[in-house]
Amino acid sequence: MSSGVAAKRLVVAITGASGTIYGVRALQLLKQVSDIESHAIISPSAFLTAQDELDMQPDEMRALPDVLHNHRDIGASLSSGSFQTMGMLVAPCTVKTLSNIATCNAGELIPRAADVCLKERRRLVLMFRETPLHAGHIALMDQATRNGAIVMPPVPAFYYKPRSLEEMVDQSVGRALDLFGIHLPLVKRWKEKDQ
Repeated sequence: MSSGVAAKRLVVAITGASGTIYGVRALQLLKQVSDIESHAIISPSAFLTAQDELDMQPDEMRALPDVLHNHRDIGASLSSGSFQTMGMLVAPCTVKTLSNIATCNAGELIPRAADVCLKERRRLVLMFRETPLHAGHIALMDQATRNGAIVMPPVPAFYYKPRSLEEMVDQSVGRALDLFGIHLPLVKRWKEKDQ
């Protein structure tokens, strides 16, 4: 990020839901985009889930973003609208995180940074990881959407005939990054050649 031109910043929050691979992969892919500075918030539960699901140690996760923020640091740069970002991706998004965002309960940095994105009219994408859903979940998704968030459960696409779990994860993460105007060549597009 030393080109003399300020990098665009994208916030990636990783919570403790199953599917930490989505946030991890987003941070890995952002390293390939030279003009974007990744800022991450990783919850304590996310570190535990990543150990269970990915055999990934906390120090490995901490090394992924350009800047790592403590989940309890309400005074972090991300807690102010004056700190310019492209927006925020929550991958995966727990029910608790969705609830805090939908109800403006900003007691920790993840919901606070999300609330900043909403009030500043920046893009907020929530890769909500829960199924099946009850009425309370649906009401929270409705409220978050009314507040300006995009709820994007990581539903796999099959039209391009994925050959591995990694391809399915990359497609979901790539489609989430599309929503921020970050278009990666690994995303398989409907009706495009070379599928």
